[in-house]
Amino acid sequence: MARPLNILWIYVSEGDLAVERQQCIDEGKDISPLVDEFDRLAALDLMDRANQPAAAALLARTAALPVRPDFPYDEPSDLAGIRAACPGDGPDLPPINSAALADSIHGAWLGRICGCLLGKPVEGWRRERMWTYLKDTGRWPLTDYFSLSVPDEVRQRAQMDANRPFIENVSFMPIDDDTNYTVVGLKLMQQHGRNFTPADVASFWMGSLPILATCTAERAAYRNFAMNIAPPDSATHCNVYREWIGAQIRADAFGYACPGDPQAASELAWRDACISHVKNGIYGEMWAAAMVAAALVCDDVPTIIRAGLARVPARCRLAEDVQRMLNWHAEGVGYDNAVERIHKRWDENTDYGWCHTISNAMAVAAGLLYGEGDYEKSICRAVQACFDTDCNSATVGSIVGAMLGAEALPAKWTGVVNNTLETSITGFNRVKISDMAQQTLALINGN
Repeated sequence: MARPLNILWIYVSEGDLAVERQQCIDEGKDISPLVDEFDRLAALDLMDRANQPAAAALLARTAALPVRPDFPYDEPSDLAGIRAACPGDGPDLPPINSAALADSIHGAWLGRICGCLLGKPVEGWRRERMWTYLKDTGRWPLTDYFSLSVPDEVRQRAQMDANRPFIENVSFMPIDDDTNYTVVGLKLMQQHGRNFTPADVASFWMGSLPILATCTAERAAYRNFAMNIAPPDSATHCNVYREWIGAQIRADAFGYACPGDPQAASELAWRDACISHVKNGIYGEMWAAAMVAAALVCDDVPTIIRAGLARVPARCRLAEDVQRMLNWHAEGVGYDNAVERIHKRWDENTDYGWCHTISNAMAVAAGLLYGEGDYEKSICRAVQACFDTDCNSATVGSIVGAMLGAEALPAKWTGVVNNTLETSITGFNRVKISDMAQQTLALINGN
C-alpha cells in the first residue's frame, strides 16, 4: 500500500482518536454513545486511506455532541461570549513609560527568543530524563543552557541527540515554531493593520508559512484551509488538538502591539486563535497576550497574571488552574512542591497532558511566580517544570524580558544568539532581533 509522506501529520491517527476521547471528556461531553465506535476504529489501521472516512465521521459526531447540563464551567469560543463571561476589568496598571518602551519591546523579543532556546534541546524530555541529566552533571537546579559537554555515560542515559541546539551548536536562534509565530504576528499586523480578520490570518499562513512548519492544531487548521474550510470551522473540523498549546505560543506579537492595554491585546489574540482552537485553547492565547501587554508597563508578577486572567472567562478550566498557582504561591507552597502538584493534575507521559494549554499555562505561571522577576530564575524554573519546555520558557522569557528591558537581560543568556533569528517565514529566513523590535515599535507608533 502506498503511503504518503508525513502521513502521521496529515491523517487522523489512532493517537488522534485517543486524544479526542479525553478532549471530549474534559470539555464536558458524554461520549458513551460513541464508545463502541472509538473501540472499533482503534482496532483498525488508520494509516490505510480506506479507513480515513470512518475516522473523520466519528470526529464529526463528537463535534456535534452537546456539553452535559451539569458541566460546571462556562466556556464560550466566540468573542462576545468570552467578553460576557470575563470577571471584570482586571487590576489597574501604570501608564506607558514612553522613554522605556523601546528597551522593553527589545527585551520582550530577546527574552522570548533566548527563553525558547533554553528549552528547545530538551523539548519532549520528561521529568525523569531531564532531572537525572541535571543531577548527574551537578547542574541541579537548572541555571544555564543545556550542554553536550557531559560524560559519555550521561549522554547515553539521557539519549542526547547531538544535532539538537545544545549550546555548543548555537551561534544564532535556529528555526522554531515558538519564534516563527512572533514574526508572523508582526508581519500580519504590518500587512493588514490591527483590524485584521481571522480569514486574513489563514491567508497569511498559506502564503508565507509552510505547512510542515506547523504542528498539531495549526496543521489541522492548515489542512482545513486547503480544503476551503474557513474560520471558525477550521478550528473544529477533524481537529482533536483544539485545546492544545499551539495558540498560546502565538500570542506575543499581539501583546507587544498593545503596551498597557491587555483587553486590546486579548482581542487581537482571539482573532488569531479562533482559526485553530476553541475554548481553553483560545483562552491560553488571550491570557498570554494580555500578560505581555501588562508586562510592558508593570513589573509585579501576580498583577500581570491577574491582568491576563481578567481577559478570559471566570468559570473556565484555565482560569481555575492558573488561580490554583496564584493561591499556592500566596500560601507559601514551595516551587518543588508546586511542580509536583502540577504533575499530579496533568500526566506529562500522555501527549494530551504534555501538550495541553492548561498544563503548560500552569508551568508558565510557576516560572513567573517562582522566578520572582529574575530573568534567569524565571526561564529556568519554567523549563525545569517540564511539559512543553521551549514553549513555556519562551512565554515566560517574553514577559520577564518586557518587564526588565533588553539592557537588564544578562549577556550570558542573550549574547549566544548574536542578535540573529532564523524563521520559516517567506522573505524573513534570517532577521536581526533588534530589527524586529524596531519594527514593532514603529507599529505601536503607527508608522
